Amino acid sequence: MGQRRRQLLLFATLLLFTAGCAVVQSSDEEATDAAREVARRAGEQLYGQRPRTAEEVGRSASGIDGVEVLRVTGTSTHDGDGIDVIVRTSGSAYNGLVDPEKVVVRRCFVVRVSAKSEWNADPHDVDCPDGRPLTFAPPPEPPRLPYEELRAKLPRVPERGRVDETEVRRGLAALDLDPAIRTEVKADGGRVGVLLSVQGDGFDPQDCLLARVSPGATEVWVPSRIQRMPGEGGCTVANALDPMAPPH
Repeated sequence: MGQRRRQLLLFATLLLFTAGCAVVQSSDEEATDAAREVARRAGEQLYGQRPRTAEEVGRSASGIDGVEVLRVTGTSTHDGDGIDVIVRTSGSAYNGLVDPEKVVVRRCFVVRVSAKSEWNADPHDVDCPDGRPLTFAPPPEPPRLPYEELRAKLPRVPERGRVDETEVRRGLAALDLDPAIRTEVKADGGRVGVLLSVQGDGFDPQDCLLARVSPGATEVWVPSRIQRMPGEGGCTVANALDPMAPPH
């Protein structure tokens, strides 16, 4: 009877040990899944159709909470397969049945950013490269849009006069604008509209300056913040010629 009891106790001990190992493995997998979820959310934040360089993507990824950028390959999101970013994230899980301590893991994943990327794609597991996380210089400040200078260079036309598009373009050329400033000029209905803008990031309000030269009035203004949001159409030469109503 004693031997039988010892066998049962040994069997029960083995069961507990096996169960404990299974829990440890499950906790490690659960922590890895949590780390993968951080990488997946990073991919969602990096997703977008605007062309970006590897430097821009890497800089954006390094600014996401909980993400370390270890490697960036590719040249542009719209060139070939796009850009692959190896990120290192961490995840945690509790192993309460065997050990009350929290299980913490650090894992690496590849996040692809390209014109063909899916918004919520799962990142692929990879071995972590050697070396420290990459650092990126801050982006260059966009050039200042020359509000006062534009007002001074645009022609003033009498009420019964005629607006000359060539004269407007000559005034713009005299400003010697930074190459990063895009200009657009359009004549319509006896008026000439002007747009000066710099490329935005696709999320924040775009910087732009509008002007309209009409008989009796030369106006220069900055559209409202709401109108300058992506997709709102505020930073267009059409809005210079026929301004949208202010937001209510």
